[in-house]
Amino acid sequence: MDNQHRQIKGYRELNAEEIALMNQVKSLGEPLQDVLLMLRNQGMVDQRWVSIGETHLQQGLMALTRAIAKPGFF
Repeated sequence: MDNQHRQIKGYRELNAEEIALMNQVKSLGEPLQDVLLMLRNQGMVDQRWVSIGETHLQQGLMALTRAIAKPGFF
């Protein structure tokens, strides 16, 4: 289904500038994931902190996308 977000309560249409910003933020995820995978394969690295870093990076990217999308829900 095209434009599924129209069926989900609290979502809105993004303008071209917002879409560009969203895509820019989303593009950061793949290189960060590559770094995390590299760190996961390092035996000398404390994996607890890698997990914490991964969670915080995910939260940061989500916060940035919410800042752009400005959803109308909690």
